[in-house]
Amino acid sequence: MDMTENKDIEVIDLRIIFKRLWDKRKLFYIVLPTVFILSCLYIICIPRSYTTTTKMAPEVENVLGNGTLGDIASTFGLNLNDMQTSDAITPLLYPDLMEDNGFVAELFNIPVKSIDGDIDTTYYQYLKKHQKHAWWKYPIAAIKNLFKKEDKGHSLQFNPYNLSKEQDKLANLIRSKITLSVDKKDGVITIATEAQDPFICKTLADSVRQKLQQFITSYRTNKARTDLEYYKKLTAEAKHIYERARQVYGSYSDANAGVILESYRAKRNDLENDMQLKYNTYTALNNQLQAAKAKVQERTPAFTVIKGADVPVKPSKPKRVIFVLAMTFLAFIGTGLYIYFLHEK
Repeated sequence: MDMTENKDIEVIDLRIIFKRLWDKRKLFYIVLPTVFILSCLYIICIPRSYTTTTKMAPEVENVLGNGTLGDIASTFGLNLNDMQTSDAITPLLYPDLMEDNGFVAELFNIPVKSIDGDIDTTYYQYLKKHQKHAWWKYPIAAIKNLFKKEDKGHSLQFNPYNLSKEQDKLANLIRSKITLSVDKKDGVITIATEAQDPFICKTLADSVRQKLQQFITSYRTNKARTDLEYYKKLTAEAKHIYERARQVYGSYSDANAGVILESYRAKRNDLENDMQLKYNTYTALNNQLQAAKAKVQERTPAFTVIKGADVPVKPSKPKRVIFVLAMTFLAFIGTGLYIYFLHEK
């Protein structure tokens, strides 16, 4: 029994397609130059921006128990190896700092200066007043300003967690200009920044790196610095108490230097013992103070700048040539499909 089924197979004849396109080639002569010119006019109006990067590697662990600081601390009876702690914030979480208004707001007052020297202000004012825009955005912004309502309910004292609409808008703009990334393998932190001026772009990258270093240092030494301030306070109080006891003992001894009565000698011995106890307390606290200072130094991380931020020579975007060629190619494809399906009907 013959089970063969005849199927109609539609064959695409490229010669027919090329013939249709050739017959309507005048449409290409109109569309392609028009799209090319319009693309050029559009992309020229878009301000160019620059991008630079810097890389650094923070010290993950700082084990100094066997080093110089460990030897110094050991003289006070302190073993730094027993004081090692793990960080709650790992380097992989550093990029999330850009989500914190407190960290972003610290970038508001960064001093920036353009490469030609015409702009010399803060980064906040640079984003607010010195940004270039496409020409059609200026009338749109003017219309919006007519209906703009004044921000109310914000105190005169700046609060990064209670921003006005304008401040919040600029904070989000800063987030779009800065990218933090961490390599999971080696922990290298890469900071990429974008700005319309190449020198400001470099300044921003260096400033973000410094702010990040300050944050990491402050975080890792926070507990040690708290302990240091605590021991400073206790040591100062113990020293004051000891000095008062010494003065009382000295005054009593001078006033009763020729007295041989046992009652006077007993009181002098009591005062001397009390002074010695206070001195021992002061000495012990002073030793702990020195150990706390060593702990702060131990917890302070070292940073290695693997790649410094440089002043970019060429703008990173927009890619004008690529954009114009892409739009022209899409216009060619769209016109070809229009001609093909128009003849199908």
